[in-house]
Amino acid sequence: MQQTDLSKFNNSWYNPGGKLKRLMWFIVNVLVFQNRLNGWSGSKVFFLRLFGAKVGNNVVIKPNVNIKYPWLLSIGDNSWIGEQVWIDNLAFINIGANVCLSQGAMLLCGNHDYKKVAFDLIVGEITLEDGVWIGAHAIVGPSVTCYSHAVLSVKSVASSDLEAYTIYQGIPAIKIRERHIKL
Repeated sequence: MQQTDLSKFNNSWYNPGGKLKRLMWFIVNVLVFQNRLNGWSGSKVFFLRLFGAKVGNNVVIKPNVNIKYPWLLSIGDNSWIGEQVWIDNLAFINIGANVCLSQGAMLLCGNHDYKKVAFDLIVGEITLEDGVWIGAHAIVGPSVTCYSHAVLSVKSVASSDLEAYTIYQGIPAIKIRERHIKL
């Protein structure tokens, strides 16, 4: 039976940006985004745009947020990113307008191919359409689209697409009921 051999791991094909750019972002990410004392969203939006992110108006970014590569990120108007959110965007992440990422939520674009001896890196984009709510400590995995106004409940894991106006819960997340929004 074949065994995993991590000495054969090679992701040289993966190039998310130049070394200097990544180093500069690492420093800004630690000092500005992961800093629990910085509650000012304006500075965070400024630095995201400076590093190539597309960020809409009235975006709220709470303290202690971790963003891997802002140049692979788009955030729509009026979206909220809660405390301790981790955006591990090894691939592009598109966050629509009026999206809420609750505290501790994780968007994970990367994984490993457990079927390969070298445990190869796999990356896939994530899309959160307008009005999506990702609950506290919930996880969205690679290549997942959460369609308009879908909800992923607290501590749930989305490993496949979530239908529009539908509430999901569990590990893996399953459809619980429709989402009705009242005026």
